[in-house]
Amino acid sequence: MQNPQDIAIEDFNYDLPDERIAKFPLEKRDESKLLLYRNGEISHSIFKNIPDYLNEGDLLVCNNTRVIQARLVFHKETGARIEVFCLEPIRPHDYVLTFQTTGECTWKCMVGNASKWKPGTILEKSVTVEGKEIIFKAEKQEAVGNAYYVRFFWEDTTVNFASILDAFGVLPIPPYLHRETVDRDKITYQTVYSKIKGSVAAPTAGLHFTPEVFASLEKKNIHCEEVTLHVGAGTFQPVKSETIGDHEMHTEWISVQKSVVEKIRQAGKVIAVGTTSVRTLESLYYIGCQLAENPNLCESELKVTQWMPYQSGYNLSTEESLDAILAFMEKHGLESICADTQIIIVPGYTFHIVKAIITNFHQPQSTLLLLISAFVGEDWKRMYDYAMKNDFRFLSYGDSSLLTRTVGAN
Repeated sequence: MQNPQDIAIEDFNYDLPDERIAKFPLEKRDESKLLLYRNGEISHSIFKNIPDYLNEGDLLVCNNTRVIQARLVFHKETGARIEVFCLEPIRPHDYVLTFQTTGECTWKCMVGNASKWKPGTILEKSVTVEGKEIIFKAEKQEAVGNAYYVRFFWEDTTVNFASILDAFGVLPIPPYLHRETVDRDKITYQTVYSKIKGSVAAPTAGLHFTPEVFASLEKKNIHCEEVTLHVGAGTFQPVKSETIGDHEMHTEWISVQKSVVEKIRQAGKVIAVGTTSVRTLESLYYIGCQLAENPNLCESELKVTQWMPYQSGYNLSTEESLDAILAFMEKHGLESICADTQIIIVPGYTFHIVKAIITNFHQPQSTLLLLISAFVGEDWKRMYDYAMKNDFRFLSYGDSSLLTRTVGAN
């Protein structure tokens, strides 16, 4: 078997004309097309009919993260435009705490036109927040890879950082849409079940769901549970290395409730809504393996590294892994478990929890396309050819697919 790190990214290329990239969503979310891949057979339907292709007792798992207005635009006195893109909180590191913080916080950020902004120089912007005018300031600190630490501070301690982002920030729609954010994106680029602020990109497979679809699922006794993975900017970044082994996967924060782990443990078939839910669910298996091996780990030590799934020694059954997580949570009185994951899912990966995937159509030469190939093999090419020939719309605002693998496949 080929070493996964030797996989050539060029093998995951396809022609995607710009006119096939959906620039805006359909007026009705659930009227999007739905490609069906079942045991190697390909057909299509409409997304609102998805309950017809699922079975009673199936468990759907959705990512309830909410996209924040993470793009902040400042102007220097010279007129130079500096764009700051918030990636993840540093001080405080906890997402909930950083959004609640007043007065000051520090984030890891991408900085556009960074050469025009010297470290230690203060940028400021007058912002009206909840009827109050405050002076919001930013100071660029040290570089971290291709990003920077940026300290934000303001004097009014009755105003929190979440309110400032809502008032000043811009929703970061994907760069491949080649357009500016418009007001309607604030609604259409959020899932109807988004709750937990922290993502800089939407879990777009969930954009097709409506209350009516959820009602139809519930009527058929198909249940839905939620996990949280805050999607990072790395989801937009194409793989630039020739082989996937030279690509560094971004780290993302996940959180799963104890009750959800129990439901996954009991479920006959788990269907992940989106690649972010896939990464969360499959990361759970390796978190459980770590805890089974070392039950005395602290929650802060839990992390799934990029190539961990391809290392030997992880031989637990799915049930044993989830039982280790539940035992850990019981021991420490935890109602949720949080961890960082850097997991990369490429051909050769063994799926432990996910049995089917609802997902959109992804960029050429992307880690997301590699994940799809890991799930359906070379059939991804037939699927994408079918989608092209049948006028499917691609990428974030595009159409969807339901992928169910052959029974007995890894």
